[in-house]
Amino acid sequence: MAISLRRVWIDLLLYPAHTLPTAAAPILVAAGLAARDGIFQATPALAAFLGSWLIHVAGVFTDNHELLRRYPSLVEHPDLSRALADGTLRLDHLKLAIAACLLLTLPVAIFLVRFGGAPAIVLGVVGLAASIGYAGGPVPYTRIGIAEPVFLVMFGVVAVAGTYYAQLAWLHEASGMAASLREVPLSAFLVGLPAGALVTNVLLIDDMRDREFDAAKGWRTIAVRFGMRGSRFAYAAMLALAYAAPIALWATGFGAWALLPLLTTPWAWRIAAVIRTRDDATALAPMTARASLLACAYAALSGVGFAMG
Repeated sequence: MAISLRRVWIDLLLYPAHTLPTAAAPILVAAGLAARDGIFQATPALAAFLGSWLIHVAGVFTDNHELLRRYPSLVEHPDLSRALADGTLRLDHLKLAIAACLLLTLPVAIFLVRFGGAPAIVLGVVGLAASIGYAGGPVPYTRIGIAEPVFLVMFGVVAVAGTYYAQLAWLHEASGMAASLREVPLSAFLVGLPAGALVTNVLLIDDMRDREFDAAKGWRTIAVRFGMRGSRFAYAAMLALAYAAPIALWATGFGAWALLPLLTTPWAWRIAAVIRTRDDATALAPMTARASLLACAYAALSGVGFAMG
């Protein structure tokens, strides 16, 4: 039976329950920290979210394009392979989708660069390289085994500090002053790490589910190199970082509101129970979206906690 175009492009390629929450998570943290520091600006924060999401989606399209192009006999996603075989989907369609995402990113980039200057250009290029380079380019960084740390740094540090900087630069432009990255406080590079750890767990779940396919592609994920035991250890480490951080922030002067993300602990525990006991794709597949929403909820509560503190 032919698969509908809607299912191909939304359910199988866009992954809105996956990409939207993970793109929003660092923005929410940065917005809350900026509110705490008295510099919150909604317009650049929204622009940063839109740019982040579009780049993220371009990376997802690239991942699927490279899968279908480089490994046509590897049926990792049967519905996509079937859609390609019956003509519902073509590789050219995916190329156009990648180009469309990048084209839509252009006005956002121009807007951010107008007041953010060279640092905004650098941050955008780094984000684009991290997204496309996951599966695209001559040497995807999944092949050299650094995808997990790249995700942690990009979602936990770069996106948060970059969004904070965008708000700072917008505020400076209104005052007729130029902003500098040196004005971004150390906290902006650190407080996003817990939410970044939860986003990294989304990747770890995907890699657990797809470990046999990734091995066939030559990808050096934690699941491929160290098996389910290693993946579960990494998952638990990221979870420990995320749920120890609010206590550390509270103890170092962020106030009791910094403890708000701990409200998500039961949710995290339910997902972890599946990760700890199941290794079949049927059980792991739904956990990706649930872990993405967990990361977003955690980040939202972090942002609220920072703003209230």
